[in-house]
Amino acid sequence: MHSRFLTACFVLVILPLFACQPAAEPETVQTTAEDIDVVFDEIFERELALSPLRQSLLGRKTDQLGEWDDFADERAFERVERMQADVERLKSEFDYDALSEQQQLSHDLFVFDAERAAANIEFHRNSYVVDQFNGQLSGLLTVLQNAHPIASLEDAEDYISRIGGLEVVLNQVTADLKDRSEYGVIAPAFSFPAVLADARGMSSGAPIDDTETDNALFVDFRDKVAALELDAGDEEQLLMRASAALRGPFANGFRGLIAELEGLQLQQQEDHGAWALPNGEAFYRNRILHHTTLDLTADEIHEIGLSEVARIHDEMRDIMAEVGFDGTLREFFDAIREDPNNYFDDSDAGREQFLGEARQQIAEIYEIVGDYFHQVPKADLEVRRVEPWRENSTSIAFYNRPSEDGSRPGVYYANLADMNSVQRYVFSAITYHESAPGHHFQLALAQELEGLPTFRKFTQYGAFIEGWALYAEQLAREMGFYENPYHNFGRLQNELWRAARLVLDTGMHAKKWSRQRSIDYFRDNTPLSEGDIVTEVERFFVNPGQALGYKLGMMKILELRERAREALGNRFDIRDFHDAVIGAGSVPLGILEQRVERYIERTPVD
Repeated sequence: MHSRFLTACFVLVILPLFACQPAAEPETVQTTAEDIDVVFDEIFERELALSPLRQSLLGRKTDQLGEWDDFADERAFERVERMQADVERLKSEFDYDALSEQQQLSHDLFVFDAERAAANIEFHRNSYVVDQFNGQLSGLLTVLQNAHPIASLEDAEDYISRIGGLEVVLNQVTADLKDRSEYGVIAPAFSFPAVLADARGMSSGAPIDDTETDNALFVDFRDKVAALELDAGDEEQLLMRASAALRGPFANGFRGLIAELEGLQLQQQEDHGAWALPNGEAFYRNRILHHTTLDLTADEIHEIGLSEVARIHDEMRDIMAEVGFDGTLREFFDAIREDPNNYFDDSDAGREQFLGEARQQIAEIYEIVGDYFHQVPKADLEVRRVEPWRENSTSIAFYNRPSEDGSRPGVYYANLADMNSVQRYVFSAITYHESAPGHHFQLALAQELEGLPTFRKFTQYGAFIEGWALYAEQLAREMGFYENPYHNFGRLQNELWRAARLVLDTGMHAKKWSRQRSIDYFRDNTPLSEGDIVTEVERFFVNPGQALGYKLGMMKILELRERAREALGNRFDIRDFHDAVIGAGSVPLGILEQRVERYIERTPVD
């Protein structure tokens, strides 16, 4: 999902250090400009060494493979302190003017990140510890399933160590739930049924209990160990140890967590937005800035959203005329929702049909990709169904980037739990968004860019990331897809969905909209299915500000593309523009504007 995450009224954020030239010249420059990338990589590796989880996600097998991160609040504060010290080091050791343009950009981004982290830490207790959308629990198990390969006996032992070590992590989560509830931060009431259902599902099944279904982690471990082809005795010992870890510390950790969640469920009877949290107004301002990198107020964003919704409605009416529909736009929405051609069978065969169509869409993009991009990622791209055991804790669709070395592919996941909520017309655009030319072209490519310090390959700014993916939905139209007007309507539906989010997010978090009012707004103004509407509303109740980046980021990219077209005329090449946008990794929108301006200035005159 994306920027997911402008016009002249959009004032770009320039933080005090963002210009990145020190306030005063350093007395001595102790290192050469060429060393700054070495420093950046040293810092990246230092932070990575503190996160066994991130090491696994990057595909690194280290001596910490059997461990988990320390998620205590103190660690977050310590990280901010380290970042501030790193900024001071950069200011004292390097002459900004002596750096290359690429190094200056790295310097700017590092300082931006440090200042953003310092601004965010003030509100660290305002975020929900566990909710129905962000997968705080399922994400841990997913690391074991998807990012903990077992290629040796030692890998298997590390996996068992991580199963047992989850007790410490879950106890920490339980303690954080208690702390946040004392502070006045409890997830909305609607989130608890799904959270509890998933927690119970993750901690059930053989060998933990006597149910007929095997526990998902045990199945994963058993299958991976079987592939090792060990002696029968060694394999049996490993399975016995894994069983003991699941029945003991793993189950104990979940029991305590579930008991705490059940208690909080009894306490929480309300579904309020960020405004109801401690210092809620300031917290939401922080979230707007964090997710958009734009200095906009909630009221300004709300009005932009209303304007965009009205514009897209007009384009939809044009499609109504094209297909000969006689009725109101609201009636057309209902007709789309009820159109049997818009849905797959709610069966395993229907799910396979969806996956096949998505793979075909991606193949078609790659057939003509050279006309629109100079460079595309080398990493493979796969389409998968979200595993059933975590369907309640994920979004409609999402993308997981490849491993650092590209050996593990990028993955476009689609949540196919209820095929009656999977609209074919809408998902044609979602596929472009999450895979190619969307997130995969952007995120996987960033990891493969040469000459960048490592931190820049993995940094993400919501409005840039999601803005590109929403832009990619429209780009696919320009590449010749959505020939069926109903599929083009689905594309517009996706854009309308993101525009409505501007209204929805500011409504629920600044204007005190209720859950029901938010649902009603979506139902009245979009053709989303009822299931998607509820998922959407509940998603953004627990993610203040994240909804804003998609449309605002897309608008900024389109604005910059039009500026480049007007300035360059027949010298404009869409491939060069795309290089300017995604050719340096993720950047805040202010820096993106600077990059496009430099691209315009440097394009040779015929």
